[in-house]
Amino acid sequence: MNRNRSGWGDGLFDALVALALLAIGLLGTGPAGLNQGMPTGRATYPLVAVAALVLAVRRRWPLVTLAVVTVVTTAYLVLGYPYGPILLSFLVAVYTVAAYRPLRTAAVAGGLALAVLLVHVFVGTRSPGLLGLMPAAAWVVVPFAVGTTVRLVRESSARDRVDEARRLADAERLRVAQEVHDVVGHGLAAIHMQAEIALHLLGKRPEQAEAALTAISRTSKEALDELRVTLTVVRRDGAVDERAPAPGLGQLPQLRERLAGAGVPVTVEVDGEPRTLPVAVDLAAYRVVQESLTNVLRHAGPATATVRVRYAPAEIAVEVTDTGRGAAAAPARTGGFGLAGMRERVTALGGTFAAGPAPGGGFRVYATLPVEEV
Repeated sequence: MNRNRSGWGDGLFDALVALALLAIGLLGTGPAGLNQGMPTGRATYPLVAVAALVLAVRRRWPLVTLAVVTVVTTAYLVLGYPYGPILLSFLVAVYTVAAYRPLRTAAVAGGLALAVLLVHVFVGTRSPGLLGLMPAAAWVVVPFAVGTTVRLVRESSARDRVDEARRLADAERLRVAQEVHDVVGHGLAAIHMQAEIALHLLGKRPEQAEAALTAISRTSKEALDELRVTLTVVRRDGAVDERAPAPGLGQLPQLRERLAGAGVPVTVEVDGEPRTLPVAVDLAAYRVVQESLTNVLRHAGPATATVRVRYAPAEIAVEVTDTGRGAAAAPARTGGFGLAGMRERVTALGGTFAAGPAPGGGFRVYATLPVEEV
């Protein structure tokens, strides 16, 4: 639909250009002849009209248009008619070929047009001779250069739009990958730990193994629900299930219970008055905590974790520390996709991020996110 409208608009514009040049030619050719002391003849105005009106299809058939205008203009000049508005039609035809056809095709067409036009320099009742070579060449070279420049600029703009679309698509794919990594990675890590516990207790304490299996069921359902919400938001083609709230710091209690079921006690400390945060900030803060605790499950060994959330007037800070293997496990933690994803999330929102072994042992992740005051 948009392409049809654009083509219709281009055709209308070209028709107006043709009519304007026709009017200029009919009104201006006579005065041009008087100024040059050159008479007009019976074929003058028909040739002027044909050269102008054929421009109505200049963008649809640029090569045909240039051929017709070149032949008509050459015949006009060979017959000894005055230099006048018909040359404007020729300039527009050359420009159109240079602007809308590939460079090689346009160059060949422009060269042939110049060769045909130069006929009037040596043939005709009022041929200018060698003195007419430079002006005749300029009638081709100048509009050809302008048209080529316009085409190159247009192609460069089109490439920039394609590159920008590709960059946005890559950024969107990265965002989706981060979301899926955080949701699935955390859920699978918790399920793996709970399954290990269940296998260890199955023969000795079946009742505790049953509790671990129940935790696996609950964790897998929560992870699936969160993944469903994430994918629904990404697709933007359906209503989000209201029973599964969007991830945010309000879900820290459920996250703590999930980690406790996987064998990692988590303490949550809140400093300041909790308040509603922008969705992007709330999600980023939650993902930092979630991924940090997932790393505790994967790399810290037997450990406890502490989550500290500090609400300040202009920012929110989250800190996750654990008592596990700090320096020993640091290479495994910092080399994965999780910390890089957390850093990108935080810095994209203008925040700061730091991660590394804690001074007193264990590992520490700390992030601040700016919050605009409402």
